[in-house]
Amino acid sequence: MPDIDIVLVSPLYEGNVGFVARVIKNFGFAHLVLVDPCELGDEAIARAAHAKDVLDGAEVSTIEDVFAHSNIVVATTGAVSKSVCHPMRMPFFTPKELREHIKPLSGRISILFGRENWGLSNDEVKRSDIICTIPTSEHYPILNISHAVGVICYELADLPRTEYALASPFEMGHLYRHLDQYLDIIHHPKFKRENTMIMIRRILGRANLTTREASTLHGLLRRSTWHIDPAVFREAEKENTHDDEEQT
Repeated sequence: MPDIDIVLVSPLYEGNVGFVARVIKNFGFAHLVLVDPCELGDEAIARAAHAKDVLDGAEVSTIEDVFAHSNIVVATTGAVSKSVCHPMRMPFFTPKELREHIKPLSGRISILFGRENWGLSNDEVKRSDIICTIPTSEHYPILNISHAVGVICYELADLPRTEYALASPFEMGHLYRHLDQYLDIIHHPKFKRENTMIMIRRILGRANLTTREASTLHGLLRRSTWHIDPAVFREAEKENTHDDEEQT
């Protein structure tokens, strides 16, 4: 099964953090990541009960590190787009659909849960690969954060052994940068750029690319760039080589 991180982004209340530690241990998970958390004290420990080990072992991180170290980032949200013309929170998976999507994978999958008062920011959602939402009653759709974590952990518990490994976060980041360059080469309208890149991230996030598949897409982009303009191709290759050397 993939390595699953439960990531709380700027949690406001220490009691909720304790409850989350408890519920993820209930379903066999252990890795809790806290981004800009509130101060944790006796209430968090009391709410964690017999999951104090999960709470003590929680990783305090930054949102940048979460994205950098994750093969797939899943944004959980109660607000979803009503139309595919608005790709920020579309398309989305239910927790059960998310299980089917990730169960054959290997790698690090981070599931983001937002602030108790207003959830994840648009930028955090935009940068995520997959959107997940829990079907709730329209009369009272808001879940306590620990309940939301519990629903998703219940669906993801006891995932089977994985079948193949995902492309690394570095490889996917490099591919997204290459695609962004390609939009320049084909003179894609600037006002469409942001939505286009969001949709590309959603498509490729659902595709679960392997290293070989990501490399093949690079090859197709390079070859089509060469046919469009060999001079631009040579300049782009120099820039990509420079970027690779900086990351090494």
